[in-house]
Amino acid sequence: MTTGSGKKKCCGKCIKVCLPLLLVALVAIQFVPVERTNPAVSMEVDAPADVVAVLKQSCYDCHSNETTWPWYSKVAPVSWLVAHDVEEGREHVNFSEWDTYSAEDRRKIAEEAYEEAEEGKMPIWFYVMLHGDAKLSDSDLASLKAWAGE
Repeated sequence: MTTGSGKKKCCGKCIKVCLPLLLVALVAIQFVPVERTNPAVSMEVDAPADVVAVLKQSCYDCHSNETTWPWYSKVAPVSWLVAHDVEEGREHVNFSEWDTYSAEDRRKIAEEAYEEAEEGKMPIWFYVMLHGDAKLSDSDLASLKAWAGE
């Protein structure tokens, strides 16, 4: 059957074939392994308690070895995205490896953390959408600003 524009309509037969194939594919991708690890913490961030609290609440899931892996991080294809974001976040800065950074790097990280937060770039919007408690308050920003020496 065709429409007035000459295009074929999707028929029930197509749905009967495609839907089961899609379901099989969704089940099959669950068996693709995804690394969700939390390596040992070598050193905690050396910062005031209020700053550590802000970092733990808003940054640690992606920027530390103390990631809390939510249920959706175990369901493909979302698991691939979450694992990738955590890997990328840890590569950029890992607060669980604070002792591996020089004093100068630590200062720069503190400054960049404040700047990214102040500009609304971090925590990233889709993380805040799923983790409302990660949204930074004015007092959180003030703590980060004082830590950064701004």
